[in-house]
Amino acid sequence: MQSVDWLAIAPPVVVAAMALIVLVTDLFLPDRRKPLLGALTIAGLVAALALLVPLRDGDRSTFCLDAAATGPGSAGACSYTADHFALVIQALVLGGALLTALLSLGDTRKLPAGEFWFLLLSSASGAALLPAARDLATLVVALEVASLPAFALVGIKRGDRRSSEAALKFFLSSVVATAVMLLGVSFVYAATGTLHLTEIAARLDDVPGQLDTLAKAGVALTLVGFAFKTAAAPFHFWVPDTYIGAPLPIAAYLSVVGKAVGFSGLILVTVIAFPAYADVWGPALAVLAALTMTIGNVAALRQNAGRARSAVRLLAWSSVAQAGYLLVPIAAAAYSSDEHIGSTVAYALMYAVVNLGAFAVAALVARTSPGNRLTDYRGLYATRPLAALAMAFFLLCLAGLPPGIIGLFAKVTVFSAAVDAGLGWLAVVMAVNVVIALYYYLQWTATLFRAPEEAPEETPAAAVLEETSAQDAVRAPTRHGVPASLAVAIALTAAAGVVLSGAPQAVLRFAAVSLF
Repeated sequence: MQSVDWLAIAPPVVVAAMALIVLVTDLFLPDRRKPLLGALTIAGLVAALALLVPLRDGDRSTFCLDAAATGPGSAGACSYTADHFALVIQALVLGGALLTALLSLGDTRKLPAGEFWFLLLSSASGAALLPAARDLATLVVALEVASLPAFALVGIKRGDRRSSEAALKFFLSSVVATAVMLLGVSFVYAATGTLHLTEIAARLDDVPGQLDTLAKAGVALTLVGFAFKTAAAPFHFWVPDTYIGAPLPIAAYLSVVGKAVGFSGLILVTVIAFPAYADVWGPALAVLAALTMTIGNVAALRQNAGRARSAVRLLAWSSVAQAGYLLVPIAAAAYSSDEHIGSTVAYALMYAVVNLGAFAVAALVARTSPGNRLTDYRGLYATRPLAALAMAFFLLCLAGLPPGIIGLFAKVTVFSAAVDAGLGWLAVVMAVNVVIALYYYLQWTATLFRAPEEAPEETPAAAVLEETSAQDAVRAPTRHGVPASLAVAIALTAAAGVVLSGAPQAVLRFAAVSLF
C-alpha cells in the first residue's frame, strides 16, 4: 500500500467535505436559518484557499506508481501533482467560486438553498482537482465532477422555462463533448497502453506504424472534447442561452471557473501528454483561436441594446471571444517552447478578476432592472457612481485600454506569444479582433456616463402610482438595497484589478513559475 500525501490533496478534499456537511446540515435547519449554509460555503472555500499556502513550493505528488511499474528508465508516474501550475489554477478556481458565493448570498431566497450551495461546492471540488490531475482517468473524472453539478445549477430556477432549456442545452452539449473525449482517450490508451500523461508522452514518441493513425485520431478527438468545454468555435453554441437562462452568479461562475477548468485540461493534455503530435494539435488550435475570437466579437457587436438580457448576452459572447485569445499561447507552444503557456495563465488571471467584477455589477443592476438590458446601464454614474466607475474599469480592462493596464498587458503578452512562434497571420487576426471589441466595450462604457433618459410627462394617474410606489419603498426600504456580500465582491475585484494594473509584470512572473 502506498501512502497518501493528505496535505497535497487537502484543497479539493476540504471543498468536497464541506459540500457533504452543507447537504447534511440542510436537513436539520429551519428555513429562517438557511443563510447559515452560505456562511459555511464561504468558510470552506476560504479554508481551501488557505491550504494552498503550505503547498507553495510546488513539489508534492501522490498516488504514484513505482518505477518498475512504468518501465525501465522511468522515475515513476503520479496521478496527482501539486506543482506551481496546479496551485495557480486552484487559486483561480477557488477564488472564483468564493466570489460566486458572495454574489449568490443575496440571490438564493427563491432558490433551494441547500441544493444550491451543495452543487456549487461539488463543482468547485472537481474544478480544484483537475489542474493537479496527471492521468487521463483522473482528468476525465475531475472534469465531470466539475460539470455535472453545473448542469443542475443552470436549471435550478424551478418553474422557469428559460432556465430549463438552458440546462438541457448545456447538458446535451457537454454529454457529446464527454463522449467524444472518452473515445479519444480510449484510442490514446490503445496506442500507448497507459493513462499517465508523462508516460503517454514518452510512448507517443515511438508509436508503431500501424498504430500511428489511431494515436493521431485519439489526439484529435480528445482536443475536440476539450474544445466543447472551453466554448471554442464552432462548439460554442451553448454559451449565450446557457448564460441567459442560468442564475446570474452561475453565469459568472461558468464564464470564469468553467473556462479555467477547460483550458487547464487542454494545457495538460497538449503540453504534457501530446508534444509528439504538436504538428496535429498546433495548427488545429491556431485555427480554432482565430475562428473563436472572430465569431465571439462579431456576435457581441451585433447585440441589440434594447433587447431583454442583452447585457448578459454581450458578456456571454465576449467570453467566447476571450476564449479565442486564451487559445493563442497554447497553439504557440506547439511551434516553440511551452514557456508561452505562462501567457495563457496570466491572461486567465486577468480575465477572471475583471469578468467576475463585470458580472457583479450586472447583478447589482439586475436588482432594480430585472431585464438587464444594455440600456438599463444608461446614467448608472448618476445613481451609483462607484458601481459605474468599477464597471467602466472592468470593461476597459477587457478591451485592453488604460487605465486597465492589466488588460493591455495581458493582450500584449498573448500577441507576443503568437509573433514569437511565427504565427504572424494569427497575430494579425487577433489585432483586428481587438479593434472590433473596442467598439462594443467603449459603447457600453459611454452608456454608463450618459445622462439618464428623461421620464415622460406624468399624468395625474401616473403621479398617484409613483406616490404609491414611493410609499411601498418606505415600507420595504431594503427591497432594492445592495447586499453587503455583493458590495464586497465588487470592491474585491476592483481592488484586485487596480493592484494588478499597478504591477502587471508581477502577473506574468507569477504565471511563469506556474509552469511544469
